[in-house]
Amino acid sequence: MNATATPELAPESDEAVLSTPFVQQLIKQMRAQDTHGSWEGKTDLQLLKPFIHTAEERRALPILGDPDPETLWHLEIFYNAIAVAIERETGQMVSPMMKMSHEGFGRMVLIAGRLVVVNKQLRDVHRFGFPSLAKLSDAGSKFLTEAVAMIREFPAVAQYGA
Repeated sequence: MNATATPELAPESDEAVLSTPFVQQLIKQMRAQDTHGSWEGKTDLQLLKPFIHTAEERRALPILGDPDPETLWHLEIFYNAIAVAIERETGQMVSPMMKMSHEGFGRMVLIAGRLVVVNKQLRDVHRFGFPSLAKLSDAGSKFLTEAVAMIREFPAVAQYGA
């Protein structure tokens, strides 16, 4: 598969993945970035292609390297989609905060009130991506599920102004 080709839809399974709450929010986040309407003709799968790296594409990436601005942008959109999905599920405002070195090492946290609901150590960010749409969905959905459970377990800490 070349770098510009889009991944093929697996029968039924990818259609189901495209309809999951996290993936729907990620698609909304990507579409919101298109202020000039140049992506209107793109399918949802085409919009998600930058998050998916086939085994061949991953092998082509260097082991060490500095992340480019577009990769950092996709990383931020991924975690912003998680934050908004958490907000929709819980009603609590969630703020993403990222600290990143120029070498691609850092940390991403999502905070609801005084509660850290996602705490992810980042490394090799220049290789950020997932081997399939299903893996992308699983990763985002896992963060979403765990964060929602944490907010429900500690609602007083997650409240702003508490």
